[in-house]
Amino acid sequence: MFTSTERIKPDAQSIPLYLESLLSHKYQIPTFQRDVVWEKENVKKLWDSIYKFYPLGSILIWKTNTKLESHREIGGIKFADNFYSNEYQYILDGQQRTTSLLTSIYGGKIANNENFDPTLYIDLTIELTDATDDTSYAKRFLFWDEIDDRDGQLKANIGKKQRYQDKLIVSLIDIIKDRGEIERNIYVSVNREFDHSYMQQFRRIREVLANYKISFIELRGIEVAEVCQIFERINQAGKPLDIFDIVVAKTFRSENKTNNISGFYLRELFDKFKKTISSSQYASIDNWTLLQMLAVVVKSEFPEAGIQNITDMYLNKLKTEHIEAVWSDFKIAVAKTFDFFDNILHIKGGRLIPYRYLYLTITAYFYRNDKPDYSFLGKYFWYYSFHNAELLTNTSHLWKHIDFVNQQKANSTYSFNQFDIDKNSLRKSFYSYRGRLSRAILSLYANHKPQDWAKPHRDILSDVYYLLTDKPNLHHIFPVNFIKQSGIASQIESDSLMNIAYLSQITNLKISDRNPLHYLKEYDEPGLETVLRSHLIPTIILEWSRGDALPEHALTIFIEERVNLLLEALKLKLEGIEFKVFDMGNPTDNIHF
Repeated sequence: MFTSTERIKPDAQSIPLYLESLLSHKYQIPTFQRDVVWEKENVKKLWDSIYKFYPLGSILIWKTNTKLESHREIGGIKFADNFYSNEYQYILDGQQRTTSLLTSIYGGKIANNENFDPTLYIDLTIELTDATDDTSYAKRFLFWDEIDDRDGQLKANIGKKQRYQDKLIVSLIDIIKDRGEIERNIYVSVNREFDHSYMQQFRRIREVLANYKISFIELRGIEVAEVCQIFERINQAGKPLDIFDIVVAKTFRSENKTNNISGFYLRELFDKFKKTISSSQYASIDNWTLLQMLAVVVKSEFPEAGIQNITDMYLNKLKTEHIEAVWSDFKIAVAKTFDFFDNILHIKGGRLIPYRYLYLTITAYFYRNDKPDYSFLGKYFWYYSFHNAELLTNTSHLWKHIDFVNQQKANSTYSFNQFDIDKNSLRKSFYSYRGRLSRAILSLYANHKPQDWAKPHRDILSDVYYLLTDKPNLHHIFPVNFIKQSGIASQIESDSLMNIAYLSQITNLKISDRNPLHYLKEYDEPGLETVLRSHLIPTIILEWSRGDALPEHALTIFIEERVNLLLEALKLKLEGIEFKVFDMGNPTDNIHF
């Protein structure tokens, strides 16, 4: 165990010592670090801050015995493969600064600019005028392309090339390695004036390189979940550290043809799998959820693996050999899960799945299941999506669900407790991207394959429909402005999901803010009643349109009719299960089916 001061400890090193430690494998940069954006101006500004002894942000170091996949080169400077140690020191935050410092001193190559030399030089003839001087750094710090005059062809560089030849423009690496020789050259060139400004500039940069300290925050004895949290707190402006990235790096294995060892790269496996289902909206599933689905399967197959939960702490325990053992059947299970949502339930996209844990439970059910019972699975989905109690909101629920579906898979027998639903919760439901009941209602609408009002027998929820919008294309049956102008209902009734339908953008534009009695006449062709039923829309609204009159409290009546249609549809889905409807808006209206 580590004490509080040992767990998170500040430290500091000189620039040369830090870079030497990096080159000698003391530090590693994991591959999940963000891509470096190397720019000449930013590198010069970094060195100007160092030159002025301004503080830089701390570099975050994670000390652990966990081996992660690390970069094999930084800025074109190669590092050893298959490096092993009792304790690794990973640079979690600071790759940009590290790369800039390393290439400035040791050279290397810059991505997408292979012919550019990033070695940095300092012009000792450029003085710092005062502490607020914020312009001279661009002339003081130079790259070779700013010095080389190409044998006199670049006239702007002739003077700098001459100063380079006179040893007044020198590289940072030469100052570190040959400072005595450089100092003697300058001393001679200034006629042995010890206090000459060039000598002062040289002593300043020498002092900077020798004494400027890079700050570190070292994390030791800290689990990966807390490391991710610390990283996110420290680096709020950047991309959070993702547990998936750590698992990818930790499970990585290099290919070794000599010893007949195959490579393993989890990110590549995920990407290839997603390509195989690229035609499905579910191909956009996030890697974190997919990783949790994988963990559920590994836990089932290898109880001794220590994967007791799907939290970051346990995801970090996933091992390469376990993933390899389940991968083939896991892919099949996930593909079947997505197919179930997409083609059995007709829910075209993950944004409507009421609980994200349903991905995990249903994948567990399909895993190595040659004879899935789709009748059971449909009841399972609708029962827990609509049950009045939130029965799948935490990991305790999750494992009970997985035991439940696995029991059915093993024995082909199952039973559900009484199903309870509050009628009032349906009438007062409104659209919420994260709302469980909201998504359940929209899923039920989608399940009935709603048809296009203008083109009957054509499904409205095509893949194109979903691709063209960031959220379900939802529109009011009784338009909001019409309700406000007519005063026929409250805002709550107006926004109720019972007043919502999937409509094409063209149909919605035609409807605009018009009275439903009027716009429905334009679609009142043979088959419209069937189209409305496919939306679970009560046809009483069509009767009102044909009679050219809305009754008093029309929207309230309409909502009650639609709630009843939804309950009837849900009752059919849950055939054989005791079905209880109660009404918190009207406590006397409690019904058993």
